[in-house]
Amino acid sequence: MNQLILEKYAAQFRADLGYSNTESIHLKSLLHKLGVLAVFRPLEMDISGMAIKVGENNRFMMVNTSRTTGHQHFTICHELYHLFIQKNFSYHVCHVGIFDKKDKEEYNADIFASKFLIPEEGILSLVPDWELSKSKVTLATILKIEQYFSCSRRALLNRLSELKLIDASQIEEYKENVRTSAMKHGYSLKLYEKDEQSEVISDYGNLARKLYEQDRISETHYYGLLEDIGLDFSDLGNNGNEED
Repeated sequence: MNQLILEKYAAQFRADLGYSNTESIHLKSLLHKLGVLAVFRPLEMDISGMAIKVGENNRFMMVNTSRTTGHQHFTICHELYHLFIQKNFSYHVCHVGIFDKKDKEEYNADIFASKFLIPEEGILSLVPDWELSKSKVTLATILKIEQYFSCSRRALLNRLSELKLIDASQIEEYKENVRTSAMKHGYSLKLYEKDEQSEVISDYGNLARKLYEQDRISETHYYGLLEDIGLDFSDLGNNGNEED
């Protein structure tokens, strides 16, 4: 699959989901919308994530939160390619953002993720005309784009290079001191940090609750199901006043 086809698929997927090619996407909300069972968890393994598809309606992804938030966002988009675009997909453990042409579908997933997460039209809308005319995108604009699309510096530099908006010397300049440059321009560092959080996105809990309310499972079984996805009820009820 060449890059033009992947760009077409990325744009069409955005359109089908109701997003324009200039909008940023709240990816966790999108996972809810798509009904993907997504598990976010810190992993000791050196992987970005994994995806599993069973039949046409059962889709699962795991995202390693031991990677930066920006990397996690790219991973989500990479896994969406496997789950919704790739034909005859079943299972894959992924190292994303490598753009390794030796693995055809992993390469396709990286290209798709880049175009879906950071669309060309959206990039151009954020770059001042004078920078476009001189083919010199400034650091301030780099930061504005990556914050807007919540992407990693590495992913953005690769995308800008592909669009011929920056050259090799700029890549070398802008890939250094990423956190420091963000801080000096007044941006939060959350995008560049590992959050190491555990979270599950799905209607799994709702389904478990429905089974319990219908007396199809016991209360013990109900809480056991929720604990299986990482929810901890050990402190619940210790204090009569719960915070909002």
